[in-house]
Amino acid sequence: MTNTLHRYGSAESFCDDYIIFAIPSKGKNDEDCIPKLKQFLRICAKHNPCNMGNGNRSGIAPQKDLSPTAHWNRDATPDWETVIEGVSKPGTVSAVFASEEQAKACLEEVIAGDFGISVNMSTSVENARHVAQLCGIKRHSVEYALRFNDPHDHLPNAQVLELSTMCGHGMVSFNMARKMLDMVREGRRTPKQAVTTLVRLCPCGVYNPDRALRLLNDACKEQR
Repeated sequence: MTNTLHRYGSAESFCDDYIIFAIPSKGKNDEDCIPKLKQFLRICAKHNPCNMGNGNRSGIAPQKDLSPTAHWNRDATPDWETVIEGVSKPGTVSAVFASEEQAKACLEEVIAGDFGISVNMSTSVENARHVAQLCGIKRHSVEYALRFNDPHDHLPNAQVLELSTMCGHGMVSFNMARKMLDMVREGRRTPKQAVTTLVRLCPCGVYNPDRALRLLNDACKEQR
């Protein structure tokens, strides 16, 4: 099970969204798994991920000495080494890729590493099938998420859902996603500034800043 199953959007909207996880099983293969998890992340870091995390710490480093305006000008340079060295106990580690080529190259190296722990890919079903085929393997299983059901029309619109649900733990609220959309449309913030704000709210590192940037740019084009 992965909370990234709740990402909202059509199958086509995940053309730049591939998440690869390594997950040890408690009591089965979690003993001495920390070096394996670190090596998994080192492989991922080689293939230019757009985000990476160790379950409780993303690659966007926290910033000190904040002021009310600091959020829009934070240094968003990722620090993958801090993420890797932060793995101190068994748990989920993951990396997000913005292209099929990057995901394929990473998965091929992970397969060759043969770490003996579960590896999952979260994207559209067709994307996952094709990447596995390119790597010469067959998918072990497929897990689906049921579509959003809102009979009373309480959920926000699709654009807000697409931005918010990339954090499966709900740390990017609907209101925050809506605010970023409005500020970008009004020209008060650039799409890049909005993405920098959104991505830092997801502590486990599975938020996809590249997809978020595309969604915000698309929203601006639709308005024009």
